[in-house]
Amino acid sequence: MTHARTLFPHMPYDGSKQPFSVGLAPLDLDDWIEIDDRLPAYLAEKTRLFTADETAVFGAEPQTLDAQAEVLALLLDHLPRHFPHLYTVENGAIHIAATGETYRMADFADAPLKLAALLVQEDLVIMRKGRDGYRLVAGALCFPSSWSLREKFGQGMPAIHDNVPGFNNGRMGAIVARIFDNISPGSPVWRLNWSIYGDDDLHHPFAKSLEAQVDQGAHDLFVRVERQTLRRLPRSGDVLFTIRIHVDPFTAFAKHPEGPRLAASLCRQLLALDAAQLDYKGLTKERDRIAATLVDLAGGTGG
Repeated sequence: MTHARTLFPHMPYDGSKQPFSVGLAPLDLDDWIEIDDRLPAYLAEKTRLFTADETAVFGAEPQTLDAQAEVLALLLDHLPRHFPHLYTVENGAIHIAATGETYRMADFADAPLKLAALLVQEDLVIMRKGRDGYRLVAGALCFPSSWSLREKFGQGMPAIHDNVPGFNNGRMGAIVARIFDNISPGSPVWRLNWSIYGDDDLHHPFAKSLEAQVDQGAHDLFVRVERQTLRRLPRSGDVLFTIRIHVDPFTAFAKHPEGPRLAASLCRQLLALDAAQLDYKGLTKERDRIAATLVDLAGGTGG
């Protein structure tokens, strides 16, 4: 059910996972969608982005209409069952109690995925297999972490991940391709990754770079965690990729009961990144300053 937002709800930097690894785990579909008390703020930002420039955050090939409708149908079933105090579906419409919005499904007949995205905090991307592997054929991507739907739309997995260290020039790309082929409707999976940014903006389509954003100290640094899920759509056979963004300030480490340990673990992972990985995360010039900040937050035990 909906809960007050907790500090660091997911911590892929706590030592349980390693950066630039696939790190998939089975997903209980009861936990497919995450909703907290920031739902109204996330949905308001999505509405703003759709209104400002819809083509920047939404795209769909014409042949994906059935798959989009399938995604919406899954949400229309899931949300009232798991969050009945928030979502009511009746008379061809869905009402969101937290925002007061009511959407008629018929108004989104030509873009069901857009309505799906306006219901949840997750971004939604549909991947379809073709002759050259899986392509991004439809997406509502309002909260990207340094990439844009406009530049990646229609591309396959190698092109989408062309700047990810180890994806095309290592084993990761082949592993991910096999994972996509082996996902079944009854066996969804999920994973996490982390980044560090100089603000808590949700909409981050531009390349990571802290140099122009931050000053000295923890007050201007944020841990950004992506919770990603993958599930096979039963009817279309496409793969639905969801991305849920969580952002916490570095200052929150001081408020968390395990804050010093978590800061120390994040520091160790940061210092273990190689040059290509640091460049990808936009941390090359700022690594040492960020590490020093984490050491302070860890009580001098970050290394």
